[in-house]
Amino acid sequence: MRTTARRGLSFYLLAAVFALFVLFLYGPTVTIAVLSFQGPEGGLTFPMNGVSTHWFANLFERQAVGDFGGSFRRSLALGLIVMVLTVVISVSAGFAFRRGFIGSTALFYLTVSSLVIPSILVSLGIGLLFTIVGIEPAWYSSALGAHLTWTLPFGLLIVFAIFNRFDKSFEEAARDLGAGPWQTVRHVVLPILLPSIIGVALFGFTLSYDEFARSLMTAGSNNTLPLEIYGMTTNVTTPVLYALGTLTTVFSFLVIAAGVGSVLLLRRWRTRGGRGAAA
Repeated sequence: MRTTARRGLSFYLLAAVFALFVLFLYGPTVTIAVLSFQGPEGGLTFPMNGVSTHWFANLFERQAVGDFGGSFRRSLALGLIVMVLTVVISVSAGFAFRRGFIGSTALFYLTVSSLVIPSILVSLGIGLLFTIVGIEPAWYSSALGAHLTWTLPFGLLIVFAIFNRFDKSFEEAARDLGAGPWQTVRHVVLPILLPSIIGVALFGFTLSYDEFARSLMTAGSNNTLPLEIYGMTTNVTTPVLYALGTLTTVFSFLVIAAGVGSVLLLRRWRTRGGRGAAA
């Protein structure tokens, strides 16, 4: 009985700690979401003065400060470009590291080292380099390079983990059946790795979409969405800022849901294909 009581106490203690962690993690997001539904006369704090969607509608009207649409489009385009480059470069590097080449170890540590360098220093260095060579920093050039220094190491580490679990007997079976190197990669390796590649793509997009520090000195005169939101905190004094935060959070969850849904649909399609082949 004493052992059961002790286990019960430890369980409830851990549950309380976990609940506090979840509250600390999602509490601010929920608070912002609630305050974004303030009435037309509402402010930035509680108590709420009515409930409405006024500030969501106001978000799409012409604002005295802030470029919501432009900054969102830039962040979306930048995130998609970074996502594609992260997938292509990471997967290609994964194949190259499997075969091995001179200097592969040094190149790996050089790539991963960017994760331990403070992001603001990376942003400052890249922005300064572009200025020195006479190229104006912009979201599609210097910011793109800065974001890749953040997403590529993660993508490479994920791809390494994928290939470490990959069963080479599938490739050997394909070659025994007469498939060439490219056919083996296209029809055997990539389909098996596709769910993990979707994960790399999702990782690359989300890391770029909400990146602030590495965009600060490299985005140039046109802000990305995180920079625009940060700039608005010193100018906007209405819940329209909360409405923007709520919409961007919902968009982020939709992107994650789309990635997870793609993986689940792919697995279901494979399961049905396997059952059909067995029948």
